[in-house]
Amino acid sequence: MSKKTREIIGIILLGVVLTVIIIGRNNVVNAYEDVKLAEAKVQTMLQRRSDLIPNLVTTVKAYADHEETVFTEIAESRAKLANSINNSSMSEMAEADAELSQALGKLLVLVESYPELKASEQFTNLQYEIAGSENRINIARIAYNEAVMRYNKYIKTAPGILYAKLFEYEEMRYFEADPRSVSVPVVNFD
Repeated sequence: MSKKTREIIGIILLGVVLTVIIIGRNNVVNAYEDVKLAEAKVQTMLQRRSDLIPNLVTTVKAYADHEETVFTEIAESRAKLANSINNSSMSEMAEADAELSQALGKLLVLVESYPELKASEQFTNLQYEIAGSENRINIARIAYNEAVMRYNKYIKTAPGILYAKLFEYEEMRYFEADPRSVSVPVVNFD
């Protein structure tokens, strides 16, 4: 084989290797960005619910203004969640979300003591909006965990593991609910 032929074969092999590396890196980046997009959707839905809470609290306060500890707890939990949405990891955001859910649970238990509040059209509409937000949050969490699963599977299996190690991509954590969120108070709106 001539020197010229070996050079051509070497250039072709180098081109193939570089193409494989570029494609593999792009696959890791795409999977990583899918996770980041799903995380942003969770943040958006948490923010949507957080934005509804002041209206809910204002409505309940009109009927139960002497229940200040519940309102304070909600305000503090909401502030913690708002701060975590853009400044924290998913696990810290999940913890802040669980605290807010606990505070909202207490608010809904409080509502049981005020039949005229339960009959309020404004309160009913806000309940529906928050329930819709909860559903959207749940869907966004599921989508996030599915994106994390795809990403983690890719970087743990061949050939993705090579690219993940080469370009220093690490396993991502799933959105896990805070254990306290399992014990949400049961509220009956009948």
